[in-house]
Amino acid sequence: MANFTINGAAVDIDVDPRTPLLWVVREHLRMTGTKFGCGVGQCGACTVHLDGSATFACLTPVAAVEGREVTTIEGLSPDGDHPLQQAWVEEQVPQCGYCQSGQIMRAADLLTTNPNPTREEIVAHMSTNICRCGTYNGIIRAIERAVEEA
Repeated sequence: MANFTINGAAVDIDVDPRTPLLWVVREHLRMTGTKFGCGVGQCGACTVHLDGSATFACLTPVAAVEGREVTTIEGLSPDGDHPLQQAWVEEQVPQCGYCQSGQIMRAADLLTTNPNPTREEIVAHMSTNICRCGTYNGIIRAIERAVEEA
């Protein structure tokens, strides 16, 4: 049994404690915004927040979130009106969109710790997340826009 909070709601779920958080979120809790990309922590598509910090859900066993707070893209903003989500739309960032929830969660982590990052700091922080479509310039512009409009 795993007990934790996800997007502000307490959950008790009966799964093997070694089950990756990603599969608990997607398959058991039916929150499909967090994506499976590589399964080895190389792409960042599965990025969620664990106690406010970005983490790879594919590498995090559900036992590691016991009693902790998990936030997925669904919990970032109930109405999709988080400044980063709005900036993503305004900058028309997504192409295929597959990595974008992980990108937004990584960017939100950055802005929590550094509300006014330089372009270089944005690039460095976002380097853990891969976009196969190559929308990096749009991602950077969207983060800069979110900073400006905050």
